[in-house]
Amino acid sequence: QGQLQESGGGSVQAGGSLLLSCLVSGDIVGYCGMAWYRQAPGKERTMIPSISAADGVENHLESVKGRFTISQDNSKNTLYLQMNSLETEDTAVYYCAGDPGYNDYGGCDEEYTVWGQGTQVTVSS
Repeated sequence: QGQLQESGGGSVQAGGSLLLSCLVSGDIVGYCGMAWYRQAPGKERTMIPSISAADGVENHLESVKGRFTISQDNSKNTLYLQMNSLETEDTAVYYCAGDPGYNDYGGCDEEYTVWGQGTQVTVSS
């Protein structure tokens, strides 16, 4: 639908907080769902949370439960990831992604085809 642009990454001490933003150049509600992913050095890309009108908010990573919160502001066409109580293990490049497709049940097809460029998060001890 449009390009995605992440921002808000940086270097913080363990226990600190960061708010990541993902600006959608088009209409964010044109996507069935949105999600945040992260990729740590030398490791595979991992979905963190996702959000959609059909499926609601879903957490996909137990290690961030209770610490990370996904949300979106439709009027600003922006997806957010609030990260609290950051740990060194959270160090990674964080990406936002959009899923434009629907399945046969009215939900998202969970095929994320639109991606941002990523923003680096570094947590030090």
